[in-house]
Amino acid sequence: MTTIDKIAWIHLRDGRVLAVRSRGKDVFYLPGGKREPGESDLETLVREIREELGVAILPATAEHLGTFHAQAHGHADDVTVRVTCYTAECQGTPTPNAEIAETAWLDRRHRERVSPVNRVVLDHLWERGRLA
Repeated sequence: MTTIDKIAWIHLRDGRVLAVRSRGKDVFYLPGGKREPGESDLETLVREIREELGVAILPATAEHLGTFHAQAHGHADDVTVRVTCYTAECQGTPTPNAEIAETAWLDRRHRERVSPVNRVVLDHLWERGRLA
């Protein structure tokens, strides 16, 4: 069994969560990505969000929301993904950069538009009254 380790940003507004779709992908993901060697969760979060969305995460505001597991979208059955999610305030307006084709504000009605692990995250947010 192989596990892909990712860090993601939970940016909520009006009962919706910010999601991104990479060029060539058919589903949305929470913004974030894989850590570089030696990076902490927070360092990965700051770097990935700056690269993907051009905003500055304010590290002092980061809070661990949870860690979630599921089958990795588009991979073999023996590949899972673990995504560690953080909320954090930011400076700037999220705008698609790098490999990001588009952003969207999603609520629970959009479950089928996200990857399996992100469905778990959306359900978690909805169960806690944070998602419409």
